[in-house]
Amino acid sequence: LAVYSGTAWELMNSLFSATGGTITTSGAYTIHTFTSSGTFTPNGPKSVDWLVVAGGGGGGGNPSSDSGGGGGAGGFRTGTGFSVTAQAYTVTVGAGGAGGAQQNGSAGNGAKGGNSSFGSISSTGGGFGGGPTGDNPGGPGGSGGGGGSGYNTGTLTVGDPGAGNQGSYSPVEGYAGTATTFQYYWTAGGGAGGQPTEYTPGPGVANSYSGSSVTYAEGGDGQGGIVSVANTGNGGDGGGNAAANGRAGGSGIVIVRYLT
Repeated sequence: LAVYSGTAWELMNSLFSATGGTITTSGAYTIHTFTSSGTFTPNGPKSVDWLVVAGGGGGGGNPSSDSGGGGGAGGFRTGTGFSVTAQAYTVTVGAGGAGGAQQNGSAGNGAKGGNSSFGSISSTGGGFGGGPTGDNPGGPGGSGGGGGSGYNTGTLTVGDPGAGNQGSYSPVEGYAGTATTFQYYWTAGGGAGGQPTEYTPGPGVANSYSGSSVTYAEGGDGQGGIVSVANTGNGGDGGGNAAANGRAGGSGIVIVRYLT
């Protein structure tokens, strides 16, 4: 028995299929979406497109009127034409890093996001936002976290931003966080689409492999208040200009698609 694919007749027993994740279709594509770790198992050779986003870093906490840095976005990587064969490919979805506690210095740091991977392809978790005061730096990661900052006897203290693209990929998986200036002491995390500027976190990147356009891997804001959505890879917000814990980063996501 054979079926016409639109370009050729193919034997039914040679048609490609795969298991793993949540399976949907959109237009000419079959899509496997992993919001938690699992296995992608094809029944034969195929060329697939892929999206791998790591977990975002947690924002730094804040015990007073200082500011913990925003967490860096998880690394964002995507590509086409990856050849798979009839074997199981391990898929890992990185968790978002926890937000920092209401403490100064490194005790108020957020946590780094978890790495995500599809087989041999991986992306790096977002860097943590630094806890406030004491020139406390943000952490490196797929995108870097913002440095912690605050005032000590009227003198501004500035934490260095965390570096992005920790995996040394080309194109880059994300950008550095930011330090602060005298006027702007909320520090933001880097995003996959660019570096932050003062109050504005690093932008994310839009992708439609899920079947609709979704923006992933935005940096966390130092001003606080926003909870990162799961499976976006967004960085968590810092504690802001009041006593508050930092926000957790968004967990990552892996998507594999192929022509049906």
